[in-house]
Amino acid sequence: MLNNKSILITGGTGSFGKAFVNTVLTRYPDIRRLVVYSRDELKQFEMAQIFPPIRHPGLRYFIGDIRDEARLRRALEGIDIVVHAAALKQVPAAEYNPFECIKTNVLGAQNLIEACLDNGVQRVVALSTDKAAAPINLYGATKLCSDKLFVAANNIRGDRDIRFSVVRYGNVMGSRGSVIPFFLEQRKTGVLPITDPRMTRFNISLEEGVEMVLWAIESAWGGEILVPKIPSYRITDVAQAIAPNCRQEVVGIRPGEKIHEEMITTSDSFNTVDLGSYYAVLPVGGAFTQDEYCLGRKATPVEPGFAYDSGTNPDFLWDFEGGGAKTEWDLTINGTFTPVVGRFTGDGRDDVVWYPSLIHS
Repeated sequence: MLNNKSILITGGTGSFGKAFVNTVLTRYPDIRRLVVYSRDELKQFEMAQIFPPIRHPGLRYFIGDIRDEARLRRALEGIDIVVHAAALKQVPAAEYNPFECIKTNVLGAQNLIEACLDNGVQRVVALSTDKAAAPINLYGATKLCSDKLFVAANNIRGDRDIRFSVVRYGNVMGSRGSVIPFFLEQRKTGVLPITDPRMTRFNISLEEGVEMVLWAIESAWGGEILVPKIPSYRITDVAQAIAPNCRQEVVGIRPGEKIHEEMITTSDSFNTVDLGSYYAVLPVGGAFTQDEYCLGRKATPVEPGFAYDSGTNPDFLWDFEGGGAKTEWDLTINGTFTPVVGRFTGDGRDDVVWYPSLIHS
């Protein structure tokens, strides 16, 4: 699929970017070019120690900011596929610095779209977030706006062979800035701060996120917002699994946070179809009808009023409240690990296996 192609990933030095680069270099050794586009020279230097260009001749490290359209245009010369992972994503920081968040997440998306249209790019997959569905914080609002821009970009492509699509998923377990590394550090104090004991979140591993993006590159028709079927977790269950002997202290919800996250709202249900492993929120007035999409992709429309919410999700990562004994989760987690979610024990429930996440090229 990607052999002999040229790919650029914005925000390529982040957690997702590293996992994506590792997968692509391993799976597609004949890739023509893989460009890591980001603005932090130190992170690029550190990433180059793991993935040295001398061992990966097609790998390029390109310093640039998606706010800089001229730099984007230069970076996109000869690129076939773009994965857009660059964003300002910390909710409290976005609340305090709204203008900066808008410049990166909204205006940066516009810059990328226009540069892709003018450089012969064929496929664009933009990463989104569950916070973009019915947003109550500025970060979510900017990502909703970004999603709308990428969906609408299909309307102005003319006769160009290009498709824009969006991948929307929940918290990436173990990624930089997420709750897992935070709890791993905080457990040294003997106290884990809990914003609200009712709080739930969707969960996805980096590997699952990468696989979904690769699927979208190959299979998206253009204009879809693709949503994976993934488990939820309760924040108190994560705390219990990581540090069962620590005291949990309720500190209150931070600015812009929800108790539960949504990925598909009831208003979206009228344009949403079930693809099996994923849902797809289809564009209104796009190049295809819902019936055409369902026929071509063997999909089925969801029921009117359907919603996909982390609190009502029937699939939970842990089930301490539902009768799962906490003594079954006597975990000791040290160092930097990545979770793999699966049903390994044969009891029909999700299990988590942790393995060292240091990636070697």
